[in-house]
Amino acid sequence: MGFVTAKYNLSRFNLPGFKETRDKQHYQFINPLLECDFWTATNNQNLNELREKTNSIINNKINNHHISFASVYYRDLNNGPWFGINEKEFFSPASLIKVPLMIAYYKAAEEKPTILQEEIVNTLTYDPSEQNILPEKTLELNQPYSVEELVKRMIIFSDNNAYRLLLDHIDNDLVYKVYTDLGVDISKAKNNPTGNVLSVSGYASFFRILYNASYLNRSMSEKALNLLSQTTFHQGLVAGVPNNITVAHKFGERHYTNTGEYQLHDCGIIYVPDKPYLLCVMTRGNNFNNLSQIISQISETIYQEINQK
Repeated sequence: MGFVTAKYNLSRFNLPGFKETRDKQHYQFINPLLECDFWTATNNQNLNELREKTNSIINNKINNHHISFASVYYRDLNNGPWFGINEKEFFSPASLIKVPLMIAYYKAAEEKPTILQEEIVNTLTYDPSEQNILPEKTLELNQPYSVEELVKRMIIFSDNNAYRLLLDHIDNDLVYKVYTDLGVDISKAKNNPTGNVLSVSGYASFFRILYNASYLNRSMSEKALNLLSQTTFHQGLVAGVPNNITVAHKFGERHYTNTGEYQLHDCGIIYVPDKPYLLCVMTRGNNFNNLSQIISQISETIYQEINQK
């Protein structure tokens, strides 16, 4: 696992660049990475301009008091460059942590496929007050669900009870191993699990390893991104692109009642034909509508720029 960790640690630093060799076999959601070599990158003026446009949107929203802070991570997934804006700032991941839990289960299922058929009885009562963005479907009390079904509910509907049941059903070391294998630092979560513990650049690693099929095998990586493409939250990244563009993504939201601060994040892969890219936006403010609007505006700006090339 040290090789995997090293490879993805490299991708988060501003190194000269990479030349990636990929499997030519067709998949809907993944593009398996076979090897990665260094190459000499030229200055990408278009990417610099895109970063400035994105930064201008953020500054304008801050100046008008629509948000208080935002971080962005963008990466061209075709051997491409990346840019970040406040990409090392820490946020509360909230429901974003459901993705590494899914990855932990799918990793375990590579060696023990029957784990996905194991049944768990839901003993948890649904509480609508704990989520501002409510799931479209919820679990029935005292009903059994397979692990596979719970993973689907957790990702597609962001069901918190599905998450809790799955978390209680797995060895926590397997979940933590996903983070450590990919070099994603969550050490801050040990002392403050609901605090600001994860950066946008760190979280982007989960989507990169799924797209590259370099941690989970190809079947499981494809399965994971397929689920993420069915996420029912459409007010962030999805709102910024046309309806025919597939987006595999996960959102997270947090409201700190003691301070009144809201956080809203959306991270995923936008499958523009022949030009797929990874985009993660994390935001803070005092209004979910304002936060979702800036995410969609950033998404739209980047889509239009990429689609015109």
